[in-house]
Amino acid sequence: MRAIIMAGGKGERLRPYTTVIPKPLMPIGNVAILEVVIIRLKNAGFEKITIAVGYLGNLIEAYVGDGSRFGVQIDFVYENKPLSTIGPLAYISNLNETFLVTNGDVLTDISYEELLSFHKKVGANATIATYKRNVKIDFGVLTYNDEFCIDGFIEKPEYNYNVSMGVYIFEPSILDYIEKGKPYGVDSLVLDMVEKKDKIFSYLFEGYWLDIGRPDDYEIAINKFLSEAQSFI
Repeated sequence: MRAIIMAGGKGERLRPYTTVIPKPLMPIGNVAILEVVIIRLKNAGFEKITIAVGYLGNLIEAYVGDGSRFGVQIDFVYENKPLSTIGPLAYISNLNETFLVTNGDVLTDISYEELLSFHKKVGANATIATYKRNVKIDFGVLTYNDEFCIDGFIEKPEYNYNVSMGVYIFEPSILDYIEKGKPYGVDSLVLDMVEKKDKIFSYLFEGYWLDIGRPDDYEIAINKFLSEAQSFI
């Protein structure tokens, strides 16, 4: 199988760090988060990886090179303008078989093999790895009726959601939804596939996952990796 790493975002929530360093190259311990993703893919048997880059993409290409030091073959596709989360797939050639797509800034111990096995078992055209995320609101939340008359008050509520992990398994058929040169995100893909009753499934993962997009999560990721590096690479 072939893997695609999405690494074109500006990482605006991590500024000022990402003013000079693209988010996938942010270090956790003595390695970049992107390096962890590449090593995990290599360990799962992926031999060819394409990295979609945009913002500061030249730095990512200079750091990663052709992949030989990781034992994989790596090439790059550049976005001339932001194309959202999966828009760049339209510019990647030879996606003729089942392929994996992952963001380049997630720390997780998910088994790509088990994800693929689930995808094949259910006969999906798209499988989205999902994770239960608890969101705590640090304020009192008011509820009210249509006339703005308050009818309830919830002190610092907590909500649970199944969120996308930024890890996907796709069949080539999903490329039919993507128009070259136009921004297209996973959110649009989900809605379009649901409308057309195409086969799209959720794979609920219960291991470890963290998106390093926020400063607090970035710090957590560093501490987690330093204490349990063996779990990831």
